[in-house]
Amino acid sequence: MSRLVSTTRGIGRLEQDGETVALLDLSRPDIKDLGGALREGLDVTSIAAAPVRERVPTAQAQLRAPIPRPPKIWAVGFAYADHRSEVGQARNAGGEPFIFLKAPSSVIGSGQSIRLPRVASDQVDYEGELAVVIGRRATDITPSQARAVIAGYTICNDVSARDVQKGRIPGRAANVSAAKSFDTFTPLGPSLVTLDEFADPDDLDLRTWVDGELRQKARTGQLLYPVPELVAYLSRQTTLEPGDVIATGTPAGVGHPSGRFLRPGSEVRIEIEGCGVLRNTCI
Repeated sequence: MSRLVSTTRGIGRLEQDGETVALLDLSRPDIKDLGGALREGLDVTSIAAAPVRERVPTAQAQLRAPIPRPPKIWAVGFAYADHRSEVGQARNAGGEPFIFLKAPSSVIGSGQSIRLPRVASDQVDYEGELAVVIGRRATDITPSQARAVIAGYTICNDVSARDVQKGRIPGRAANVSAAKSFDTFTPLGPSLVTLDEFADPDDLDLRTWVDGELRQKARTGQLLYPVPELVAYLSRQTTLEPGDVIATGTPAGVGHPSGRFLRPGSEVRIEIEGCGVLRNTCI
Protein backbone atom coordinates (compact mmCIF):
# COMPACT_ATOMS: atom_id res chain seq x y z
CA MET A 1 0.00 0.00 0.00
CA SER A 2 2.43 2.69 1.12
CA ARG A 3 5.21 4.10 3.26
CA LEU A 4 3.81 6.93 5.35
CA VAL A 5 5.80 9.63 7.12
CA SER A 6 5.32 12.44 9.59
CA THR A 7 7.08 15.65 8.59
CA THR A 8 7.35 19.20 9.84
CA ARG A 9 4.87 20.02 7.07
CA GLY A 10 2.33 17.33 7.92
CA ILE A 11 1.69 13.72 6.92
CA GLY A 12 3.13 12.41 3.70
CA ARG A 13 3.70 9.36 1.54
CA LEU A 14 7.15 8.38 0.29
CA GLU A 15 7.45 8.04 -3.48
CA GLN A 16 10.18 7.42 -6.06
CA ASP A 17 12.22 5.11 -3.81
CA GLY A 18 11.99 7.56 -0.97
CA GLU A 19 13.36 10.56 -2.87
CA THR A 20 10.04 12.44 -2.82
CA VAL A 21 7.37 13.05 -0.21
CA ALA A 22 3.80 13.49 -1.39
CA LEU A 23 2.29 15.72 1.30
CA LEU A 24 -1.29 14.65 1.94
CA ASP A 25 -4.39 16.75 2.50
CA LEU A 26 -6.40 15.08 5.27
CA SER A 27 -8.82 18.04 5.53
CA ARG A 28 -8.03 18.06 9.25
CA PRO A 29 -5.58 20.87 10.05
CA ASP A 30 -5.57 19.79 13.69
CA ILE A 31 -3.89 16.48 12.75
CA LYS A 32 -0.14 17.08 12.49
CA ASP A 33 1.34 13.56 12.37
CA LEU A 34 0.55 9.88 11.91
CA GLY A 35 0.17 9.30 15.63
CA GLY A 36 -2.50 11.97 15.82
CA ALA A 37 -4.27 10.55 12.76
CA LEU A 38 -4.38 7.05 14.23
CA ARG A 39 -5.62 8.34 17.59
CA GLU A 40 -8.41 10.20 15.79
CA GLY A 41 -9.63 6.92 14.31
CA LEU A 42 -8.17 7.20 10.81
CA ASP A 43 -6.70 4.02 9.37
CA VAL A 44 -3.66 3.73 7.15
CA THR A 45 -5.80 2.96 4.10
CA SER A 46 -7.72 6.23 4.34
CA ILE A 47 -4.58 8.19 5.21
CA ALA A 48 -2.69 6.83 2.20
CA ALA A 49 -5.66 7.55 -0.09
CA ALA A 50 -5.87 11.23 0.87
CA PRO A 51 -5.33 13.70 -2.00
CA VAL A 52 -1.84 15.05 -2.58
CA ARG A 53 -1.47 18.78 -1.93
CA GLU A 54 2.21 19.06 -2.84
CA ARG A 55 5.26 16.98 -3.73
CA VAL A 56 8.64 17.95 -2.30
CA PRO A 57 12.12 16.39 -2.09
CA THR A 58 12.39 14.29 1.04
CA ALA A 59 15.23 16.42 2.41
CA GLN A 60 13.01 19.49 2.26
CA ALA A 61 10.13 17.73 4.01
CA GLN A 62 12.15 17.32 7.23
CA LEU A 63 11.02 13.92 8.48
CA ARG A 64 9.99 13.45 12.09
CA ALA A 65 9.50 10.13 13.87
CA PRO A 66 6.46 8.46 12.25
CA ILE A 67 4.78 8.42 15.67
CA PRO A 68 6.36 11.38 17.48
CA ARG A 69 4.66 10.76 20.83
CA PRO A 70 3.23 7.23 21.17
CA PRO A 71 0.66 6.66 23.93
CA LYS A 72 2.79 3.71 25.08
CA ILE A 73 6.07 2.13 24.05
CA TRP A 74 6.29 -1.54 24.95
CA ALA A 75 9.69 -3.15 24.51
CA VAL A 76 10.84 -6.75 24.62
CA GLY A 77 14.09 -8.01 26.10
CA PHE A 78 16.04 -11.17 25.24
CA ALA A 79 13.96 -11.72 22.10
CA TYR A 80 16.58 -13.56 20.00
CA ALA A 81 18.38 -16.74 21.05
CA ASP A 82 21.78 -15.42 19.97
CA HIS A 83 21.34 -12.25 22.04
CA ARG A 84 20.36 -14.33 25.07
CA SER A 85 23.56 -16.33 24.63
CA GLU A 86 25.83 -13.30 24.28
CA VAL A 87 24.55 -11.79 27.55
CA GLY A 88 24.27 -15.10 29.44
CA GLN A 89 20.50 -15.02 29.81
CA ALA A 90 18.68 -18.35 29.92
CA ARG A 91 15.18 -18.43 28.49
CA ASN A 92 12.65 -18.03 31.29
CA ALA A 93 10.96 -21.27 32.29
CA GLY A 94 7.44 -20.02 31.61
CA GLY A 95 8.34 -19.02 28.07
CA GLU A 96 6.75 -15.59 28.40
CA PRO A 97 8.38 -12.46 26.93
CA PHE A 98 10.39 -10.13 29.15
CA ILE A 99 8.60 -6.79 28.67
CA PHE A 100 9.03 -3.25 29.92
CA LEU A 101 7.85 0.27 29.12
CA LYS A 102 9.81 3.19 27.69
CA ALA A 103 8.89 6.86 28.10
CA PRO A 104 7.08 8.31 25.06
CA SER A 105 9.15 11.48 25.51
CA SER A 106 12.28 9.51 24.53
CA VAL A 107 11.26 9.37 20.83
CA ILE A 108 13.20 11.17 18.09
CA GLY A 109 13.26 10.77 14.32
CA SER A 110 15.87 9.65 11.84
CA GLY A 111 18.63 12.23 11.46
CA GLN A 112 18.15 13.68 14.93
CA SER A 113 20.89 13.40 17.55
CA ILE A 114 21.08 10.88 20.39
CA ARG A 115 22.16 12.88 23.45
CA LEU A 116 24.41 10.95 25.82
CA PRO A 117 23.01 11.85 29.27
CA ARG A 118 25.28 13.76 31.60
CA VAL A 119 24.36 11.48 34.54
CA ALA A 120 25.11 8.24 32.64
CA SER A 121 27.22 8.86 29.57
CA ASP A 122 29.84 6.10 29.76
CA GLN A 123 27.90 2.91 28.92
CA VAL A 124 25.31 3.94 26.33
CA ASP A 125 24.46 1.10 23.95
CA TYR A 126 22.46 0.57 20.74
CA GLU A 127 19.82 -2.04 19.89
CA GLY A 128 18.49 -2.35 16.35
CA GLU A 129 14.88 -3.57 16.39
CA LEU A 130 11.76 -4.03 14.31
CA ALA A 131 8.96 -1.89 15.75
CA VAL A 132 5.24 -2.55 15.37
CA VAL A 133 2.77 0.35 15.29
CA ILE A 134 -0.75 -0.38 16.50
CA GLY A 135 -3.59 0.97 14.35
CA ARG A 136 -6.71 -0.17 16.22
CA ARG A 137 -7.71 -0.56 19.84
CA ALA A 138 -7.15 -4.14 20.99
CA THR A 139 -7.87 -5.99 24.23
CA ASP A 140 -7.33 -9.70 24.83
CA ILE A 141 -7.00 -10.70 21.19
CA THR A 142 -5.62 -13.92 19.70
CA PRO A 143 -2.54 -14.17 17.47
CA SER A 144 -4.80 -14.78 14.48
CA GLN A 145 -6.47 -11.41 15.12
CA ALA A 146 -3.22 -9.48 15.54
CA ARG A 147 -2.63 -8.53 11.90
CA ALA A 148 -5.93 -6.64 11.82
CA VAL A 149 -4.82 -4.25 14.57
CA ILE A 150 -1.35 -3.47 13.18
CA ALA A 151 -0.97 -0.21 11.25
CA GLY A 152 2.52 -1.11 10.04
CA TYR A 153 6.19 -1.51 10.84
CA THR A 154 9.03 0.92 11.43
CA ILE A 155 12.61 0.75 12.76
CA CYS A 156 13.59 1.37 16.39
CA ASN A 157 16.92 1.92 18.11
CA ASP A 158 16.30 0.92 21.73
CA VAL A 159 19.16 2.99 23.16
CA SER A 160 20.17 1.88 26.66
CA ALA A 161 22.32 3.27 29.48
CA ARG A 162 23.73 -0.05 30.69
CA ASP A 163 25.14 1.35 33.94
CA VAL A 164 21.62 2.47 34.92
CA GLN A 165 20.08 -0.77 33.65
CA LYS A 166 22.46 -2.93 35.69
CA GLY A 167 22.69 -0.80 38.85
CA ARG A 168 26.32 0.21 38.36
CA ILE A 169 25.81 3.84 39.42
CA PRO A 170 26.39 4.29 43.18
CA GLY A 171 23.20 5.05 45.05
CA ARG A 172 20.97 4.16 42.11
CA ALA A 173 19.11 0.86 41.87
CA ALA A 174 19.05 -1.14 38.64
CA ASN A 175 16.12 0.01 36.49
CA VAL A 176 15.60 -1.15 32.92
CA SER A 177 12.84 1.35 32.06
CA ALA A 178 14.81 4.31 33.39
CA ALA A 179 17.90 3.14 31.52
CA LYS A 180 16.01 3.22 28.24
CA SER A 181 13.85 6.31 28.77
CA PHE A 182 16.33 9.17 28.68
CA ASP A 183 15.43 11.90 26.19
CA THR A 184 16.38 10.86 22.61
CA PHE A 185 16.77 7.18 23.57
CA THR A 186 14.09 5.88 21.18
CA PRO A 187 14.88 6.83 17.58
CA LEU A 188 12.03 5.69 15.30
CA GLY A 189 11.68 5.86 11.54
CA PRO A 190 12.05 6.80 8.88
CA SER A 191 8.53 5.74 7.86
CA LEU A 192 5.55 3.60 8.80
CA VAL A 193 5.35 0.77 6.26
CA THR A 194 2.07 -1.08 5.79
CA LEU A 195 2.28 -4.86 5.96
CA ASP A 196 1.27 -5.43 2.35
CA GLU A 197 4.55 -3.81 1.28
CA PHE A 198 6.41 -6.92 2.46
CA ALA A 199 6.64 -10.25 0.64
CA ASP A 200 6.84 -11.89 4.08
CA PRO A 201 6.30 -9.52 7.03
CA ASP A 202 7.40 -12.27 9.43
CA ASP A 203 10.93 -12.64 8.03
CA LEU A 204 12.84 -9.43 7.32
CA ASP A 205 16.57 -8.78 7.15
CA LEU A 206 17.83 -6.55 10.01
CA ARG A 207 21.30 -4.98 10.15
CA THR A 208 22.94 -2.42 12.43
CA TRP A 209 26.15 -0.51 11.71
CA VAL A 210 28.10 1.64 14.18
CA ASP A 211 30.54 4.04 12.52
CA GLY A 212 30.34 1.95 9.37
CA GLU A 213 31.08 -1.37 11.09
CA LEU A 214 28.39 -4.04 10.78
CA ARG A 215 27.53 -5.03 14.35
CA GLN A 216 24.16 -6.81 14.07
CA LYS A 217 22.81 -9.09 11.35
CA ALA A 218 19.68 -11.19 11.77
CA ARG A 219 16.29 -12.00 10.35
CA THR A 220 13.10 -11.19 12.21
CA GLY A 221 11.98 -14.73 11.52
CA GLN A 222 14.43 -15.65 14.32
CA LEU A 223 12.38 -13.77 16.93
CA LEU A 224 11.54 -16.06 19.85
CA TYR A 225 8.18 -14.28 20.06
CA PRO A 226 6.75 -13.72 16.55
CA VAL A 227 4.90 -10.46 16.03
CA PRO A 228 1.33 -11.89 16.11
CA GLU A 229 2.04 -13.75 19.35
CA LEU A 230 3.67 -10.69 20.88
CA VAL A 231 0.80 -8.36 19.99
CA ALA A 232 -1.72 -10.82 21.41
CA TYR A 233 0.33 -11.28 24.58
CA LEU A 234 0.60 -7.55 25.21
CA SER A 235 -3.12 -7.08 24.56
CA ARG A 236 -3.71 -9.36 27.55
CA GLN A 237 -1.53 -7.12 29.75
CA THR A 238 -3.11 -3.81 28.79
CA THR A 239 -5.36 -2.42 26.12
CA LEU A 240 -3.32 -1.56 23.03
CA GLU A 241 -4.27 1.81 21.57
CA PRO A 242 -3.82 3.40 18.13
CA GLY A 243 -0.32 4.81 17.93
CA ASP A 244 1.19 2.46 20.52
CA VAL A 245 4.63 1.16 19.53
CA ILE A 246 6.06 -2.29 20.29
CA ALA A 247 9.85 -2.67 19.97
CA THR A 248 10.17 -6.38 19.33
CA GLY A 249 13.71 -6.95 20.66
CA THR A 250 17.29 -6.96 19.41
CA PRO A 251 19.58 -9.70 18.07
CA ALA A 252 23.18 -10.39 19.04
CA GLY A 253 25.84 -7.79 18.42
CA VAL A 254 25.05 -5.12 21.00
CA GLY A 255 27.99 -3.24 22.47
CA HIS A 256 28.03 -4.03 26.16
CA PRO A 257 29.34 -7.66 26.14
CA SER A 258 32.56 -6.37 24.56
CA GLY A 259 32.52 -2.88 26.11
CA ARG A 260 32.01 -1.15 22.75
CA PHE A 261 29.75 1.68 23.87
CA LEU A 262 28.58 4.74 21.96
CA ARG A 263 30.65 7.91 22.18
CA PRO A 264 30.15 11.50 21.01
CA GLY A 265 30.24 11.39 17.22
CA SER A 266 29.22 7.71 16.95
CA GLU A 267 26.77 7.10 14.10
CA VAL A 268 24.24 4.28 14.40
CA ARG A 269 22.61 3.13 11.17
CA ILE A 270 19.89 0.48 11.25
CA GLU A 271 18.37 -1.01 8.11
CA ILE A 272 15.41 -3.38 7.99
CA GLU A 273 14.31 -4.90 4.72
CA GLY A 274 11.50 -2.82 3.23
CA CYS A 275 11.56 -0.28 6.09
CA GLY A 276 14.38 1.96 4.96
CA VAL A 277 17.28 3.24 7.07
CA LEU A 278 17.23 4.81 10.54
CA ARG A 279 20.33 6.94 11.08
CA ASN A 280 21.32 8.90 14.20
CA THR A 281 24.54 10.43 15.52
CA CYS A 282 25.49 10.74 19.18
CA ILE A 283 26.35 14.05 20.82
